[in-house]
Amino acid sequence: MQGYSRTQLAARVARDIEDGWYVNLGIGTPEKVADYIPSDKEIILHSENGILGMGETVTDPAQVDWDLINAGKRPIALRQGGSFFDHVTSFSMMRGGHLDLCLLGAYQVSEQGDLANWWTGGEGEMPAVGGAMDLVTGARRLYVMMDHVSKAGEPKIVNACTYPLTGKKVVDRIYTDFAVIDVASDGLLVRELVDSITFETLQQWTQAPLMPAADMRIVTIETRETE
Repeated sequence: MQGYSRTQLAARVARDIEDGWYVNLGIGTPEKVADYIPSDKEIILHSENGILGMGETVTDPAQVDWDLINAGKRPIALRQGGSFFDHVTSFSMMRGGHLDLCLLGAYQVSEQGDLANWWTGGEGEMPAVGGAMDLVTGARRLYVMMDHVSKAGEPKIVNACTYPLTGKKVVDRIYTDFAVIDVASDGLLVRELVDSITFETLQQWTQAPLMPAADMRIVTIETRETE
């Protein structure tokens, strides 16, 4: 069953970011969103390591400047008017409510919008929360981007998180490779579903109960591109 690739998911999320928003991009798939910001919108991207006005990922070795990288240590461009600064200033932006949106990956999201994204407790894993706790409490909105199930086929949208929490009741929307789901006051509301699966299948892959939105969209995914 074909869903969004990570690249396609990044482009999908980018379409929902509103003009004028200040947006933090977390490490991993959220970083890719920088490459798909619509040209007709003025969206200011923030990176935790101290960048405002971050641009797209730089892939041309001749254009790479290793003094200008994002939080995931990937070389990026700086948009006109952009700036970079120390961690104190960056975390003041994060904690002070100056970000309209934060995009993060996740290990688990609960039906209440609890987020677990920094440690599974697995043997040999190094706990590394970074600035995630600051971001989820300081940003005005939090969207999560993740696969709908784990590599082991286990649901990642659950009744209650079993991994250490990053924040409680912080997630507003979940983007997965098969659906767009809002965390509403009365439960999880499916706004969009890819046409390769049914709603019943999506529910089977989800531990927490889902509700279809009255205007739920069914979307067609184009042939998966090579990443």
